[in-house]
Amino acid sequence: MNEEKVLIVEGGSDRKRLQRIVAEPVEIICTNGTVSPYRLEELLEAYEERELYVFLDADESGEKIRHLFKREFHSAIHLYTEKVYKEVETTPFKVLATILTEAGFKVHPQFLL
Repeated sequence: MNEEKVLIVEGGSDRKRLQRIVAEPVEIICTNGTVSPYRLEELLEAYEERELYVFLDADESGEKIRHLFKREFHSAIHLYTEKVYKEVETTPFKVLATILTEAGFKVHPQFLL
């Protein structure tokens, strides 16, 4: 696979949920919670030439990681779930599909209904 886009999420449940929706080759990487600047750089070193998309939870942990991304990876594109859902994992499929579509991802059409 020749994925050009890399989607960064917090956990495995987020990854599984988004894998069901996305209809194109996309590498989905988990931060597995809190990360340091060093760990983040180490995690993403192999993806420097790709488009990075950050899709984290709308909670304190997600915001801490997002802040780190904004500081360390200026070109990363940030996607936001609605605060009412708090987590990517609990956001309805249709809402996730809409967010991804608006960011330029191809999604399976059934998730937009």
